[in-house]
Amino acid sequence: MSAKPVILVTGADLAPQAVALLADYEMVYAGATPSPDELLRLTSQHNPTAIIVRFGGVTPVIMDAAPALKVISKHGSGTDTIDKQAAAERNIKVVAAVGSNAAAVAEQALALTLACAKSVVKLHARMQAGHWDKATHKNVELNGKTIGLIGLGAIGQKFARMVDALDMRVLGFDPYAKDLPRYIQPSDLDTIWRESDVLSFHCPLTADNRNMLNARTLAQCRKGVIVVNTARGGLIDEPALLAAVQSGQVAMAGLDSFAVEPLPVPHVFRHQERIILSPHMGGTTSDAVVSMGVAAARNILAAMNDSERATCSSGKSVAGRRSNADVVDDNVG
Repeated sequence: MSAKPVILVTGADLAPQAVALLADYEMVYAGATPSPDELLRLTSQHNPTAIIVRFGGVTPVIMDAAPALKVISKHGSGTDTIDKQAAAERNIKVVAAVGSNAAAVAEQALALTLACAKSVVKLHARMQAGHWDKATHKNVELNGKTIGLIGLGAIGQKFARMVDALDMRVLGFDPYAKDLPRYIQPSDLDTIWRESDVLSFHCPLTADNRNMLNARTLAQCRKGVIVVNTARGGLIDEPALLAAVQSGQVAMAGLDSFAVEPLPVPHVFRHQERIILSPHMGGTTSDAVVSMGVAAARNILAAMNDSERATCSSGKSVAGRRSNADVVDDNVG
């Protein structure tokens, strides 16, 4: 075993700029689609000091397999795939690369919004098949329409600025957001459901908001609403959304995240003309991958420095684990 402490990356690679920052560590990569069993095996074999989470999750069993584990660093801003309560109980710090993929995810939300409003996918397919629907098809104009944003962290606020530039009225719900820009109108959820022509989700998934868009809340929405989700699939009751699309209550849906990922085959959303799908890749631009990797690396270094200072000040070993684990999170894309 290497003399260097180990960092396990739950992915096939890490940006070279991030690897350079972590030169004092041995890097172990779990591959592009690591299974829970593979992550457990690698954790048991290498006893990492830190884990960078790209794909998959970190469970209590995985934490217990690494007595040296001090920090779990998310390669991105959403930490719902990490059991944060279990980490706190084990004095393991959980940190996120807050805001590092905000531009990328906001752009994906804008792309899906425009694709839904302008029927981009449908008209492309029709043109490829030899049709010319100019006289019969009508798109949606977003100018002057109302968009409701659920989650106003770095991504939500970036997206808000984009749609404000389209002269949309922007409603926003986030009980934790402070000092919002003038173009976001703070609103409660009932108002957002009732008044929005477009709904877009930018919040972390919690026990309290799971399936927040469901048959009941969809029924409160304007007929023909557009639904966009670049956050977490569990925010939406998928069968309820499908029923709303099929009934016309939802005109179009643009989805980049799903309750189960990768999206199973078959799945009720596949082959639905009015549901546009992308494989949870809003944050995976070439620029964002570098930003997230560097932020994840810096978060590890900061956490390790904190741990060393705590050990020195106490005058005794803390067995590689901090007291009072910290969790840093952001509204996700």
